[in-house]
Amino acid sequence: MKRHIIITVIVALVITSCSVSRKYEPQNTAVKGLYRDIDETDTSNIASLHWKEIFTDTLLQELITTGIQQNLDLQAAYSRIRQASATYEQSRMQFFPSVGANPNVAYAGSSDPQAIGKNITNSLYQTTLTTSWEADIWGKLKSAKKASLANMLQAGANARAVQTSLVAGIAASYYTLLALDQQLVITRESVKNWQTTVDIMKELKTANTVTGAAVVQSEASKYAVSVTIPDLQRSIRETENQLNLLLGNVPGPIKRATLDSQLPITLLQTGVPAQLLSNRPDVQAAEYNLRYYFELTNVARSYFYPSLTLSASAGYASLSSFWGTGSWLSNLTAGLTQPIFNQGINKARLHAAREQQQQAALNFKNTVLTAGEDVSNAMYSYQMAGQKATDRNLQLENLRKSVEYTQELVRYGFANYTEVLTAQQNLLIARLNKVSDREQQLLAIVSLYRALGGGWR
Repeated sequence: MKRHIIITVIVALVITSCSVSRKYEPQNTAVKGLYRDIDETDTSNIASLHWKEIFTDTLLQELITTGIQQNLDLQAAYSRIRQASATYEQSRMQFFPSVGANPNVAYAGSSDPQAIGKNITNSLYQTTLTTSWEADIWGKLKSAKKASLANMLQAGANARAVQTSLVAGIAASYYTLLALDQQLVITRESVKNWQTTVDIMKELKTANTVTGAAVVQSEASKYAVSVTIPDLQRSIRETENQLNLLLGNVPGPIKRATLDSQLPITLLQTGVPAQLLSNRPDVQAAEYNLRYYFELTNVARSYFYPSLTLSASAGYASLSSFWGTGSWLSNLTAGLTQPIFNQGINKARLHAAREQQQQAALNFKNTVLTAGEDVSNAMYSYQMAGQKATDRNLQLENLRKSVEYTQELVRYGFANYTEVLTAQQNLLIARLNKVSDREQQLLAIVSLYRALGGGWR
């Protein structure tokens, strides 16, 4: 009769447990209009391309390969995956009974009443095996296992996010380095051109066409350009060192091509916003984080209900030795523990878990919105850089003519020497800006590829 009562109680508890643990539902995030002023109907997406198809420079490809192999942050991210995997294995082991062995020897002494001053020592050798198992009636262990699984998947997504950032970071630093190289070349050429202007001004002064002010002003303008060269060289070295840090190398020179040799991808396709949920690692990590705290809320909810524990022990006791003649001992117990005075603690635990879940949900939505912002900004930056190209070329063409014309006019006294200096200064600025426009276009491709979640496949 008692057996039937116990079985009935257990069945009732199992049925009731269905209402304790809740099932996680994927987030239904509104993504319509996430990409501002971008066609959201084409499912083609550059994020699905391998990074070698985006960054075709072979020297850059070598650098990215080295970075993936040696970057310390990425190695640490892989270590966190292994750590999370070990934690997940621990949660799986909670479903199995725990088993322990306890061999011991006890000595007891007493005096012999028949012999004065004589003591008798008794020895007890005992070996015991114990096992204990908690029935997962309310799904606490199952929810804890799911939380550990979500944590492990989040670690994997975080590692992919690190790789995406790494690929983008290496490419961005590489393009910045090429831009600095080009600016250094232009600046050195400009110093030579300024020297030509200085020589012209000296000739004109000899011919009494201009005054000494024209000579010293042209020389001062030359030095104003020359003094920027050390700053460019410093920026180049710092960028090389920064790139080596991403590669996991000591500081040193970087083998590289030129800015003009870069052939960026021209067809940039963003796909539909919903693809961010499956492509962008940080969005994946944010949802896994939400799932983690959702399951911890289930765990907190289960503390309000009793736990059923089954324990068993078996042993052997002997007075002579561990293997001597003795007797077997065994015990089997079942306990149902119902929390009575812990309701305040349990309520606080559940409240904290719910708030953590709410924070994770808000963080997930914020991550999606941030991803949309990144895509929109990167695409618009690329478009604006392209729009500037035609006007910049026309500006340069006219400024070159302006320099030629003013130099010719000043020879015959039809122009002031300041007009020559201004024209040359404007030409230098325009040439440097053209390099910046090119860099902006390349960096926009890098940013868009990263924003869409590329680089980790």
